[in-house]
Amino acid sequence: MASEVVTTTGWWTTTVAFVRDSYTEIRHKTTWPDFPQTRQASIAIIIFVLAIALMISLMDIVLNLVLVNFLPSLIS
Repeated sequence: MASEVVTTTGWWTTTVAFVRDSYTEIRHKTTWPDFPQTRQASIAIIIFVLAIALMISLMDIVLNLVLVNFLPSLIS
């Protein structure tokens, strides 16, 4: 039979260890993008969001014309 020792630590010790490990991970193991990469990604995201907004606006206008203006005139 295998004997295992289960050690329980308090929530405070666990929280402090988590914060310490998170700080080490962010500070020493993460590579952060430089400013040109950040600017390029931000511009790409802004263009993508504007394109999606334009597409949704066009779909709204077309569906409004079809469902509100054209369809009721066929029924009545």
